[in-house]
Amino acid sequence: METTKELTALFTLIDDPDEEVFGAVSNKIVDYGKNIIPNLEHLWETTPDEETQTRIELLIHRLHFTDLTEDLRQWSISGHHDLMLGAMLVGKFQYPDLSSASMMQEIEKVRRNIWLELNNYLTPLEQINIVTSILYSYYGLKGGETNYKEPNEFLLHKTLEAKRGNQISNGILYLALCELLDIPVRAIHIPKQFIIAYFKPGYSDESLPNPVHKIEFFIDPTSGQVFTQHDVENYFKRISVPPVGSYFKPRKNKQVIQQLLEEFSKCFSDEKDIFKRNELIALAKLLDQ
Repeated sequence: METTKELTALFTLIDDPDEEVFGAVSNKIVDYGKNIIPNLEHLWETTPDEETQTRIELLIHRLHFTDLTEDLRQWSISGHHDLMLGAMLVGKFQYPDLSSASMMQEIEKVRRNIWLELNNYLTPLEQINIVTSILYSYYGLKGGETNYKEPNEFLLHKTLEAKRGNQISNGILYLALCELLDIPVRAIHIPKQFIIAYFKPGYSDESLPNPVHKIEFFIDPTSGQVFTQHDVENYFKRISVPPVGSYFKPRKNKQVIQQLLEEFSKCFSDEKDIFKRNELIALAKLLDQ
């Protein structure tokens, strides 16, 4: 973008010690939109002062965040909430230049390997054993405890790169693959867990008060381990929570991405990063609309 006289004047005021002046300057710069980012990057490279560089970084982040907010709003109001696209948008919070192409290629590779092993005569458990075997044994996906010191483990593209994620990023990958393969697996809302369930084929009524009898079995996406209704009942006893029907309702993709944003926000607890936590919570609330 061409640097105008007004822009040059605004850039010279970025280092103004008066926060009120800087606030007004920031708002005017952000009004220019994301096309101004290359100018700001050039300014950062030619600015020796670290404090001014930090201010420029915050301005670039604000511009990316404004763009991301609109993209997520559009995704939220669209008819179909594609899970992979939603997860990619969350990744763009930390990696604004993220391209979906390599992520889609990697997922397509895994999907094809699973699809080649599937047929119409398999039981639900046999289907899931194939998905799990390809994803965790052949592809080599690993899972670990949720660690808020490792923000990359919440992001689908980083999980694919490292072949390692936590319960929610592995779960989103598992769900996305099953969605592509027409396998009726959905996320459910078990407290303090991200668990997915295999619903009996044909089940789609999300208004049932307690759809637990429509579930064949449950899957822990950390490892792909399958467990039964009895195992789930024991978990509820252990945490002293009654297993009410709402915990077993299939979650919409929008709710899954909302949970991802909320969990991801917990990675930013340092004072210098608290603005990122607030932004992620704001994005999660955007999906309520």
